[in-house]
Amino acid sequence: MAGIGGRPSVFPTLLYTDAKAAIRQLTEAFGFTELSVYETEDGTVMHAELAQGQGAVMLGSKGRGGLFDTAMRGAGPAGVYVVVDDVDAHHQRAVAHGAEILMPPTDQDYGSRDYMARDVEGNVWSFGTYAPEIGG
Repeated sequence: MAGIGGRPSVFPTLLYTDAKAAIRQLTEAFGFTELSVYETEDGTVMHAELAQGQGAVMLGSKGRGGLFDTAMRGAGPAGVYVVVDDVDAHHQRAVAHGAEILMPPTDQDYGSRDYMARDVEGNVWSFGTYAPEIGG
């Protein structure tokens, strides 16, 4: 998922009713690293960036206003796939932090090992070893 200069070129972007709870779960249970969080004076998360490996996700609070918030109104859960080196250790961490596991670590017919979890607001996160090469 590396882009020009080693920067990701695709960022899944999600809105949460409780963005702070989502950030806690993504960092504590799923091992993301918090890069930045921008809040309003009342604590609304306007924008946050979290990294995992060579990829990143952006998120914010629902109901904060603006075109993206309006466009996403009523949107259902999203699914995001994240490449990790050690699926079993990653899964154990998620379980230890109380994540809802939808599928335990499973060897797939196409050579990947992955598991699936649901976040605090219903988005489905898959973590696995499948990492297709992207031509440059």
